[in-house]
Amino acid sequence: MHGKRLLEKINDKSAVIGVVGIGYVGLPLAVEKAKAGYQVIAFDILQHRVDMVNQGINYIGDVVDDELKELVQTGRLKATTDYGLIAEVDAVAICVPTPLDKYQQPNITYVESSAKSIAEHLHPGMLVVLESTTYPGTTEEVVQPILEATGLKVGVDFFLAYSPERVDPGNKVFNTKNTPKVVGGVTERCTEVAAALYRSVLEGEVHVVSSPKVAEMEKILENTFRNINIALVNEMAILCNRMGIDIWEVIDAARTKPYGFMAFYPGPGLGGHCIPIDPFYLTWKAREFNYHTRLIEVAGEINNEMPHFVVDRLMKILNRHGKALKGAKVVVLGVAYKKDIDDYRDSPVLNIVQLLEKYGADFVTVDPHIPSFKAGGKEYETTELTDELLESADIVLITTDHSAFDYGNIAEKAAVIFDTRNALKGVPKIKADYEKL
Repeated sequence: MHGKRLLEKINDKSAVIGVVGIGYVGLPLAVEKAKAGYQVIAFDILQHRVDMVNQGINYIGDVVDDELKELVQTGRLKATTDYGLIAEVDAVAICVPTPLDKYQQPNITYVESSAKSIAEHLHPGMLVVLESTTYPGTTEEVVQPILEATGLKVGVDFFLAYSPERVDPGNKVFNTKNTPKVVGGVTERCTEVAAALYRSVLEGEVHVVSSPKVAEMEKILENTFRNINIALVNEMAILCNRMGIDIWEVIDAARTKPYGFMAFYPGPGLGGHCIPIDPFYLTWKAREFNYHTRLIEVAGEINNEMPHFVVDRLMKILNRHGKALKGAKVVVLGVAYKKDIDDYRDSPVLNIVQLLEKYGADFVTVDPHIPSFKAGGKEYETTELTDELLESADIVLITTDHSAFDYGNIAEKAAVIFDTRNALKGVPKIKADYEKL
């Protein structure tokens, strides 16, 4: 009965939707649900985020500024720190962080506290969907017991499912609305209700799986696949450097094969809140089943060593020019972990900056998307890229291939360039002493 009534509310758009956590996953999701015609309440513990949303001020790259402003002004979307308003919602998505602690173990306290806040206001006919990336079993082993402690029964009184977020910051083609969605409920009815909600909001296909565990594991597989393949190509880059082979040319040749090969590219290391972190949820969970995920851990080691490899190469290039890294003027182009975004969480550039600091380099950082950042507990200001800065540098280190950089001018003005992203590919004339990763 509860499921039928909730499906009716979903179909006629009378359901009130809640989103817990309005970061890079939650805010775009809240916006899409409001655009689809639902009344949306966004919850967050950070007052400044709530205030910005309620003023129609956007802080997430995947959200269109004018759309957010219009939704707020028309009353379709509001944000609050008052979790008591969860009592008013018919469905709620949990989009909170799931970081690793210093022992590389999952920290699910944000998920637990969100589930407890929802449990305080859980009511019959309500749908709860966990979207945060986590280890297989979290939905049923952590969230479900918290919600069922209220006396309500999953699949009968309320509905619970897992649907992993698939956000790729900076992607110009795929976003929250058009990316296919995977949904796995605790019961068939849970899956049916959750899938109906996502189908009413998104353009992408909604792919239904048999359980939350399958949905949780597929998300880990997605990111582990990328982690391991990036580690492979990074290791190939190290070997190619020793052998005097251009890894970028090798990849371009390999990708002409129309089957059996997918191009991944080397870089200064892995960054962001997903690819470097998510595989270790599985590594941790695997111990419960007496299994050691060797390939995942080795891949992590290779990727974590790339900042050291980059700085070592930097030293050797400077040495060839009769300069020590200590006191050398190094211009670091890019702080963000990938091009054209303002996110530097777990960026490998943070490790590179700390190594340059350790070895006494006279360095400056440039990133048009990031005015300041923290690395190793120290605050750094980025600077503007000028011809004078390029001409005064002993070496220019390209760590993020932002589209805003004028690579033709960089190639013209800089004396020495170490390019970890193959950013100068296609530049017809490079006057600098130029090396690629």
